[in-house]
Amino acid sequence: MSSLINEVKEGIWSGRTDHLENRSSFRYHQIIQLPNIEDYNSNGETCVIIGFESEEGVRRNKGIIGAAKAPNALRSELAKLPWKLPLQKNLADIGTIACIDENLEKAQENLGEVVTKILSKKMTPIILGGGHETAYGHYLGVRNYIGKQAKLGIINIDAHFDLRSYDEQTSSGTMFKQILDQDENSSYFVAGIQRYGNTQELFDRADELGVTYILEESMHIGEMDNVNAKINDFINQQDYIMLTLCTDVLNAAFAPGVSASSPFGLDPSVVRSIIRRVTTNKKTLSFDISEVSPQLDENNRTVKLGAYLINEAIISFLGRDNGRP
Repeated sequence: MSSLINEVKEGIWSGRTDHLENRSSFRYHQIIQLPNIEDYNSNGETCVIIGFESEEGVRRNKGIIGAAKAPNALRSELAKLPWKLPLQKNLADIGTIACIDENLEKAQENLGEVVTKILSKKMTPIILGGGHETAYGHYLGVRNYIGKQAKLGIINIDAHFDLRSYDEQTSSGTMFKQILDQDENSSYFVAGIQRYGNTQELFDRADELGVTYILEESMHIGEMDNVNAKINDFINQQDYIMLTLCTDVLNAAFAPGVSASSPFGLDPSVVRSIIRRVTTNKKTLSFDISEVSPQLDENNRTVKLGAYLINEAIISFLGRDNGRP
């Protein structure tokens, strides 16, 4: 499997060093491990980063490309953040899977294989996309790990349903229809839907497929009790959860560097709240972030926000009492 993965580029994990020995002064770049996944067996609770360099799905969906450069940009910002967890909590980075020669389907299969391997070692995948086609490879890995009969709940924080038809080809806009069409034991919950960012056909399709969704306009900070109740109800009906974040759900004032910006998007505090709630639940196995586009960014704001949101997921995963259903 290691041949599927490109090693992390030298120098990506670097940053300020306040102390060489005092762990309370450490930052991400001082604790990160860079193993070969085949040989890696953690002796503690561990999150494992895997990059997915793909924007083929965005290109097919006629979006603005640039997301393939996100994994390393996000790593560089994560590297600078303080690490505040004890010795038995670990973080590894096993490298990056790239989409070669526009063969998105193969790249997604490769990602799924690696996600399954990480989960089988009782570690937590943290996937850095890439376009939101990342979520389908993520799903393949989770489903293979939990088996066909387990009830899988997919929670997507997104402005868009991504339920487009894939009669001609799959893309970053088709993943969740692909999943629901082929997998009767998967359920789909999406938070942050833009009323005017999706056609009526997509709203109708979501209803036909039994999708649970919450509109962006119902997700202001003062209204989170209702959102949290819906999330909890959805989680309670599932055996396992995977969480995916499309950063185009964020308000463009905070996240200009995305493939499809949202003028009425969510406040980052709302997204952080959802990430915390979902990743602290023991049913949640994994997390991916997608659609950050560094070349469209302004002063690295979106990349930095993305890194902070990834940090929230990692801290929540490793901060819980890590049993699994």
